[in-house]
Amino acid sequence: MLQSCSVNSSELSCKKLRIAVLASGSGSNFEALVNYCRRKDVLVATVCLLIVNNPGSGAEARAERLGIPWILINHRDFDNRELHDAAIANTLKKENIDLVVLAGWMRIITSEIINAFPKGSLLNIHPSLLPAFKGSAAIADALLAGVVKTGCSVHEVVLDVDAGPIMAQAEVLITKADDLESLSAKIHQQEHLILAPIVLAKARHLTQIMDRMVALVNPALEPIQP
Repeated sequence: MLQSCSVNSSELSCKKLRIAVLASGSGSNFEALVNYCRRKDVLVATVCLLIVNNPGSGAEARAERLGIPWILINHRDFDNRELHDAAIANTLKKENIDLVVLAGWMRIITSEIINAFPKGSLLNIHPSLLPAFKGSAAIADALLAGVVKTGCSVHEVVLDVDAGPIMAQAEVLITKADDLESLSAKIHQQEHLILAPIVLAKARHLTQIMDRMVALVNPALEPIQP
């Protein structure tokens, strides 16, 4: 069963490249990305949609405050992961989304979503210096391992978990005083700094590809400059 807030297609009409964010938690990375895209010097893309899988997670409240349409697609309403992802993919396609950002999305992505978009159109932010500490317990695993540093990584999404090409990383030093809460806060701070610039760089790249496709179909049309 698909549950959603009221989303009007005209409200989702964006002249820029259209970004959707998938979030399971509080949505702090979602908000940082929205604010970055709203800067006057950012002309290429805008966040048009938030999808959450956990009711009351907090991300939807941020979307309401920021004026971003959001949809709840609760994984508990589906018999398996593939059906849930198919509902997400259908929603993203219906709303003409160009780039999908997983920001604290605590679900393994299946081919239902990956195959619905061109290669490189899905990005994820992960709280470790990949390939170290893959999976949902990355911060706790780093503390348990006793390493002196960890961090966060922005990477493309592929079928293997946390295994896509890495686009950017930021290091965080681990002190003896750090616990799960303090280390999480330090990593999230770095996530907010690196995610948005990489998303916008990817958006510019995708825009250039689309402009070239337009020029090939109709050589009389000049590509729109980002």
